[in-house]
Amino acid sequence: MTQPELPDSAVMEAFVVAPAGFLLAVLWFDLMFDTQVRGAHPAAGAVTSISAYYRRVTTDARPMNFAVSAAMVATTAAIVVEIVTTNPVWLGWVSLALALAPMGLAAGRTVPNAKRLGQASGPTEDQLPRARSVLRDHRWCLVSIALLVGMQLIHA
Repeated sequence: MTQPELPDSAVMEAFVVAPAGFLLAVLWFDLMFDTQVRGAHPAAGAVTSISAYYRRVTTDARPMNFAVSAAMVATTAAIVVEIVTTNPVWLGWVSLALALAPMGLAAGRTVPNAKRLGQASGPTEDQLPRARSVLRDHRWCLVSIALLVGMQLIHA
């Protein structure tokens, strides 16, 4: 009985990079709105604009808003398969850390804050700290996912 052939590392890296690249693109689009609250005095209407965006992408876009969750699951699954089937193993473990850290942050804080922003509950001044928190989270997540994608592409 022959052993099944393991996937080539370049194939596995493609399966990691595709959904992670999608996540990177989503973060970029989110940041285009988030950056409106940079600086000490954001422009009038910035929080309202961000709030409308997050209402569309977290609530009004159903069922398409689940694409981000699906990409997170696909990225994680591909990395786990990469760890089990390909060398070097360090690439998979570092990739897993670079993926799970921002995913955990998104699940625990960023998405709930974005949903609250999308509900536009309360005065704009009360929403500004939440919008700035989402901006900080998205910057950090962008760096982490960019490092993941870059590392996978360089190794391929």
